[in-house]
Amino acid sequence: MTDETTDVTAEAPEAGGEHEPLALVSGKPVVDLPKDLYIPPDALAVFLESFEGPLDLLLYLIRRQNMNILDIDVSEITRQYMDYISAVEAMRFELAAEYLVMAATLAEIKSRMLLPRQESEDEEEIDPRAELIRRLQQYERFKQAAEDIDELPRMERDIFHGSAALPKLPTSQPHPDVDMKELLLALQGVLQRADLFTSHHVEREKLSTRERMSHILSVLQGDHFVSFESLFTPEEGRLGVVVSFLATLELIKEQLIEIVQADVLGPIHVRARAAN
Repeated sequence: MTDETTDVTAEAPEAGGEHEPLALVSGKPVVDLPKDLYIPPDALAVFLESFEGPLDLLLYLIRRQNMNILDIDVSEITRQYMDYISAVEAMRFELAAEYLVMAATLAEIKSRMLLPRQESEDEEEIDPRAELIRRLQQYERFKQAAEDIDELPRMERDIFHGSAALPKLPTSQPHPDVDMKELLLALQGVLQRADLFTSHHVEREKLSTRERMSHILSVLQGDHFVSFESLFTPEEGRLGVVVSFLATLELIKEQLIEIVQADVLGPIHVRARAAN
C-alpha cells in the first residue's frame, strides 16, 4: 500500500505556450496529447510505498514530517492518515480492519486533545497520545532489530558454498631400496657368466622388451622373492641378458615389481608388487 497515488490524467497544453514535454519518443519531445486519446475515469494509479500495518504507516508519516515521536502533531498526522485511507478506498482496494481501527483511535485522540484540560493539583493529567507513542516506540525498536538482522550475511544470499573438485596430483614414485650401482654390479656378473657360453647356436627372432617384461611377471607370480640372477638366462648370451635387464628396469619404473637388498653387496631379491 502507499500514501501517494499518481493519476494518469492531464490537460492539453495551451496553444502557443511553453510547457515541459509530456514524454520523449525516439528522442523527440511530445508536448501535445493526441486528440483521440481516451483516458478512463478510473485511470491507472501507482502506489509508491508499501506498509506492513497501521503502525508502519504512522511511523512513515511521522518520519516524513521530521516530527519528534514523543511530541506528535496528532491533527496533522490524522489528516494525512485519513487522506491515505481515502486514496486506498478510492482505488477500490480492501483495507485490513486494523487500519480502520487505527483511524478511529486517531480520531479519538484528536478529539480528546481538543477538549479543555481540567487543572488538578492532586492528579497529573495523562497525555492522550501516551499509549500510541508507547506502541510506536515499541514497533520502531522491533522494526529496527528486524532490519539489522536482515543486513547480516545470509547463506545463499550473500554467502555461497564454494565447491571444487580436488585436482589429481601426480603421485611420487618411491625410489627402490637397491642402488643402481648394485644392479650394474649384478648385471656385470650375469654378463660374465653369459660370456662363458661360446658354443654355436641357431639365431632366432629377438625378444622385445615388452615380451620379456611379461615373461618376468609370469616368473614372479605369487608373493615370494626370487633372486635377481634367476631372471636372466646366460645361455641367451649378452643380448638376452641386456633385454632382460632393460625389462626389469621398466618393471621397476612402472612399480610392478620391487627389489630389496638386505646387506651392502649382498644378494638382490625381486618380487611382484602387491596390487593396491
